Amino acid sequence: MSTETKPSTTVTTASDWERHSHQDKDLVKGLGLTSATTLVMGSMIGSGIFIVSAEIARETNSPALLIGAWLVTGFLTIVAALSYGELAAMMPRAGGQYVYLREALGPLWGFLYGWTLFLVIQTGTIAAVGVAFGKFLGVFFPSIAPSHWIGPHCPVPPFRLFGLQQITLGNMNVGVNTQNLMGILVVIVLSLVNIFGVKTGAMIQNVFTISKAAALFGFVAVALFVGRNATALVANFNGNFWRNSGLGSLHDIGGGVLVSTLTVLAVAQVGSLFSADAWNNVTFTAGEVKNPSRNLPLSLALGTGIVISLYIACNFIYLNTLPLVGNMQGATILERGIQYASEDRVGTAVMTQMFSSTGGKLMAIAILLSTFGCCNGMLLAGARVYYAMAKDGLFFRKVADLHPVHKTPAVSLILQMIWTCILCISGSYGQLLDYIIFAVLVFYILTILAIFVLRRTHPMAERPYKAFGYPVLPAVYIVMALFIDVVLLRYKPQYTWPGLIIVLLGIPVYYIWLRRPSRASAA
Repeated sequence: MSTETKPSTTVTTASDWERHSHQDKDLVKGLGLTSATTLVMGSMIGSGIFIVSAEIARETNSPALLIGAWLVTGFLTIVAALSYGELAAMMPRAGGQYVYLREALGPLWGFLYGWTLFLVIQTGTIAAVGVAFGKFLGVFFPSIAPSHWIGPHCPVPPFRLFGLQQITLGNMNVGVNTQNLMGILVVIVLSLVNIFGVKTGAMIQNVFTISKAAALFGFVAVALFVGRNATALVANFNGNFWRNSGLGSLHDIGGGVLVSTLTVLAVAQVGSLFSADAWNNVTFTAGEVKNPSRNLPLSLALGTGIVISLYIACNFIYLNTLPLVGNMQGATILERGIQYASEDRVGTAVMTQMFSSTGGKLMAIAILLSTFGCCNGMLLAGARVYYAMAKDGLFFRKVADLHPVHKTPAVSLILQMIWTCILCISGSYGQLLDYIIFAVLVFYILTILAIFVLRRTHPMAERPYKAFGYPVLPAVYIVMALFIDVVLLRYKPQYTWPGLIIVLLGIPVYYIWLRRPSRASAA
């Protein structure tokens, strides 16, 4: 295929706006409000909520700030979701956030988002969640472990990026072990299942999301009555809840670096924002949502609201059951506390404290449900972005092909599956996840900025839903997210600069792609 013109960096005609902003006619509208909402929730709930609170507790050293970090994440997530609702209802097309960035800021910005999503954000997260599935399956089958290699493996020594000690890459093993093999099998099976129709993928999503949301709610409800521990209550609430939380308090974030309370809350967002991320995946499937003008904004509001409420409740349960401050060398679960829960698995520690070894196994089952459903949702949604890019001539042409019978982006699903499996084998997904929050926030900021841009450039465009609290709440989000990104650039370079470099590498790739003689014309 070839074209003699390059995609315009601005929308210039009414027909062009119509062509780019409305639903894809050849996709099956198979997602109702329930499926859209479970896609939001299922993509958000993985294994992070059961793990990252340990790191946040070490950084903040305060029960109030542990809860505060999750409240900040909740505020940012819900405001962003309510803002995205306007764009989703306005442009219900496959690709979601990619489409919004392309229409408001130009195709370069859409491409950079899709490039980063494919290379790191979506596939890296799927790989990590898939391997987490294998990790917790190992609770029941000890032969499933990272030390059980299948065939040869190659250790990659650590090396410093640009010679900077703070940014160390490598230090991983490349090869197939029984743990990442389980992740690979999950990715392959779910990718193939999603080829057989969006309704099939949605059915799996509904079952597993409802199951894991019920398990999370059950965990909160049971622990509220069974998990209350006198030692933890005294340590965390009996005059100690607000410890180290004053605005004038200083916090050590490593290496003797002392920062203010507001700064440490920003630093702590690495874990909590990652755990609450992927709520935007439903926008990628907008071309397959029934009555998108109503169901997309509503699913975003319902899904994020329910999940964030459960996340905050879980952290109160952690504080009810375990002391926040612990000892790394502690012999018991209570002595290790939240800060030094074994392998940072706070959720497992809480369940084990309540129900001994049986509790640990029950938590493992809950996480298996959670990770399986999360993988399915992210595989289903991510493929729609690369499909939309290919239709615009900004990805491999064949990726724009739909399955002749099931009308799903089959080639896109397979390509996403292959790259995700490579990341599983490479062992690099853990480091990739460290890099993505900075990049994710950058694209969230740009997308919410798109609301302001499109209000000016297309004031008469149909907006079935308008962003709640506009312009104040979207502007507050931009300011807060910018502050977090600046703090991360300053104090967590290992989490930021590699991600920024990955995004910037997309710029020359974009211009090289434009010069390809076989580049497809924009759809």
